Amino acid sequence: MNYRFSARLGTFSSSAVREILKLTQKKSVISFAGGLPAEEHFPVAAVRNAFERVMAEGNKALQYGLTEGYLPLRESICRWMTRKGVSVTPDDMLLTTGSQQAIDLLTRIYIDPGDVILVERPTYLSALQVFRSYGASLISVKTDAEGMDLEDLAAKIKQYRPKMVYVIPTFSNPTGKAWSLDRRKGVLKLCRENDALILEDDPYGELKFGDAAVTYPSIFSLDQHPAGSCVVYTSTFSKTVAPALRTGWVMADPDIIRHMARAKQAADLHSSSLDQQTLYQLMEHFDLDAHISFVRKEYEKRMRQMADLLEQQQWPGVKWTEPKGGMFFWLELPAQIDTAELLKTAVDLGVAFVPGATFYAENPQHNTMRLNFTHTDFEGTITGMCRLSQALESVLVR
Repeated sequence: MNYRFSARLGTFSSSAVREILKLTQKKSVISFAGGLPAEEHFPVAAVRNAFERVMAEGNKALQYGLTEGYLPLRESICRWMTRKGVSVTPDDMLLTTGSQQAIDLLTRIYIDPGDVILVERPTYLSALQVFRSYGASLISVKTDAEGMDLEDLAAKIKQYRPKMVYVIPTFSNPTGKAWSLDRRKGVLKLCRENDALILEDDPYGELKFGDAAVTYPSIFSLDQHPAGSCVVYTSTFSKTVAPALRTGWVMADPDIIRHMARAKQAADLHSSSLDQQTLYQLMEHFDLDAHISFVRKEYEKRMRQMADLLEQQQWPGVKWTEPKGGMFFWLELPAQIDTAELLKTAVDLGVAFVPGATFYAENPQHNTMRLNFTHTDFEGTITGMCRLSQALESVLVR
């Protein structure tokens, strides 16, 4: 058989993280690569009890569901989002198979080949995969500790007339940055004035460290919403409950949600109704706020441990910033080091990370890397950082 694949196949690239995870299946390899939460902190008993309550309802629990998602869960999420300053109804949202599917569905209905999407530099590598698969032209906007550089954003909006701007303003992947309020308002103003749709990706917003009084309002909450909003907001239960439930949500103007639902019908009809019913029971009968507070504190301990270990290493020419939340450290190494080559040495020594080049839309910095601090326990982190130090030292002396 002569298989005649579509031209679009050439736009798909394998996820660097997934390929690295294949290399790290051996128990001897300590992985700082994936954006994985800690399994030991999953609310196993609560999920089991929630599932049992669902199954107690009988055969109906196993039936097809709505494309838009299980209505009681949508109602619960709407109530949940009010504490973030968001006021929407179930008609303004869609449940998806993780927030990754929300990115795909919006791109499918909104982006034509050649359309420009502006992104942060660097940004989430899997979003870049999605955008490229639909033929988008990706242009990076400069960023600093406060967020997107507004002058550079304004210049690139004027030059490229983008159809969409993709941002992770709260504890971004990969850098862990949290945008200032002024930058959030500035990006919103520029995009609204120029009819550029903002896709706000917020998987890590609940994982805030430090001063509890500091708030990071979503850009969606700062805009008129949902009707007429120039922001599409997506989040997920993957980082707060468990990734295996594969449930995310997207909120936007009802017209956008309606078109995304049509695209979803063509993709998978609906996401797992069983998982959605389980999550609803969990939200109704489990103190999710208390669980998130516990996880947040545990992750902050792991973050500070890795920060201390990085400080102790005193690697020459290595720069990093302590994240304000989320799951990652972002490191910049001396210019002559290619972290893709460094990874080969590191894996041989029993530790893995993600080379930074894959997080750039164009002109990648090959001397960067991302480290996850949430998945590995304290002893494993100490061992892994020692191995990483060995790998880096072997490269620095070459």
